Amino acid sequence: MEVTVGITLTASERELLLSILEEHQRELLREISRTDRHVYKVGLKENAGAVEAMLRKLRSARPSELATI
Repeated sequence: MEVTVGITLTASERELLLSILEEHQRELLREISRTDRHVYKVGLKENAGAVEAMLRKLRSARPSELATI
């Protein structure tokens, strides 16, 4: 089930959130490459996919859309 949440971000808050998500994505990718446990790796890949989706939304949002992200 997908839930839609609206938040208002300033440009600097958007940049900070992008930075945090990008760093978390790098950490997830490192952890994926280091683990041998299949179930754990699958969960990490799902999380990495969710982070990538959020990054795409933030990167593609026009300034007028930032209030509804």
